[in-house]
Amino acid sequence: MTTLAFDDAGVDVVYEGTEFRLERALIEEAVGKPYPEVTDHEVLQMVAEQPNLQGEPRRIADII
Repeated sequence: MTTLAFDDAGVDVVYEGTEFRLERALIEEAVGKPYPEVTDHEVLQMVAEQPNLQGEPRRIADII
């Protein structure tokens, strides 16, 4: 299971028992758009090889 916790500066991730942080700049560079416009699904795809994308994607701006 993967857990994502968003804030203004990035995302705290727990992936298969490993905790790490994805900084805002890294996410923007990887996705190619401003951090608030990135969706939770896009972040999950950065972390997991075959993510379980359930529900509608939500923009980070709407989450935080």
